[in-house]
Amino acid sequence: MVRRIGVLTGGGDCAGLNSAIKWVTKTATDPNLAVHSGQSLEVIGIREGWRGLIEVEPNDSDSLAKWTTALDELVVRTWDRQGGTILGSSRTNPFNQTINKSQKCVENIQALGLDAVVAIGGEDTLSVAYKLYHDLGQKVVGIPKTIDRDLNGTDYTLGYDTALNVIIEEVDRLRTTAGSHNRLFVVEVMGRHAGWLALEGGQASGAHVILIPEYAFEVEKVAALLEKRRAAGVRYDIVVVSEGAKIKGQEEVYISDKVDSFGHKVLGGIGETLAKKLEELTGFETRHVVLSHIQRGGNPSARDRLMGRYFGIAAVDLILEQDFGRMVAYREGHITSVSLKQAIERLNLVEVDKYYDPARYNGRRSSMLPWSRQSE
Repeated sequence: MVRRIGVLTGGGDCAGLNSAIKWVTKTATDPNLAVHSGQSLEVIGIREGWRGLIEVEPNDSDSLAKWTTALDELVVRTWDRQGGTILGSSRTNPFNQTINKSQKCVENIQALGLDAVVAIGGEDTLSVAYKLYHDLGQKVVGIPKTIDRDLNGTDYTLGYDTALNVIIEEVDRLRTTAGSHNRLFVVEVMGRHAGWLALEGGQASGAHVILIPEYAFEVEKVAALLEKRRAAGVRYDIVVVSEGAKIKGQEEVYISDKVDSFGHKVLGGIGETLAKKLEELTGFETRHVVLSHIQRGGNPSARDRLMGRYFGIAAVDLILEQDFGRMVAYREGHITSVSLKQAIERLNLVEVDKYYDPARYNGRRSSMLPWSRQSE
């Protein structure tokens, strides 16, 4: 029988995390739950993701206060209104090949009396959850979170809608100065492997060119598309590019070669690189803007608040059903779940043939007609 649940957030912060924590807590500690199921649950928040489960010393009161916190309905009452994660996050990997601390993680789960752990995160966080479940026998369930929306097995991940709206708002603001000065603006958005934010953010904000990681682009072709627009009398243009987009024949652009504990380099710089090349080729006055972490911030949208609620409730449902090793998911309009293995076995990438037009470097203009797949 489950009596104590631990909940943590890992990886990059985003909107909707606090809503999920709130609804895990409210659902687990609901007095009606004890009446109907005979189970009375308590929830412990783990600070700074997997790092908290590694660093905490369960027999040390000061350490407990630093790395854990008791959660109940009154504590989390207003959390869903706030962005980020009040519990804090980190990119700590207990299975790091250099210093493997996965066993310490398991020992602390047991010492804290956690009968189950809810891990809220993306591919990296949930890969740890899967290993803890599959390799070390821990009772873990996952909640999908990533503004890139690149997790497999779910049509939605927490943080995506809020980040998408940030892109739209910022591009709308850029149009003021772009139009005033006849400028070309290159807007770099997040998206390491998946171009969903660039594609849908670019389409929603009316960008003329959208460049995604799934399709390497030619700078000369981008320049030609922009020159054609200017020749038609358009005063300015917006180009939206994913941070992981690649110039044909080249690799991604990185800020540095430094890697995190999951082996990832920090992407960034494609916007600046592209802006310089386009100004050289076209002669248009060009500026670049990197939205970077701005996309993660701010209060959650209505959809992220609601999805945090739905996912949090579903996570507790899985725990009560003793259905571990799974991630809650949203598929075809319904809340469901998939195995953690399925969630992390591949990335949810933009299907170029279905959603992207390589001839225009933009979204397709037809979804159903046969010829729409022959634009090249």
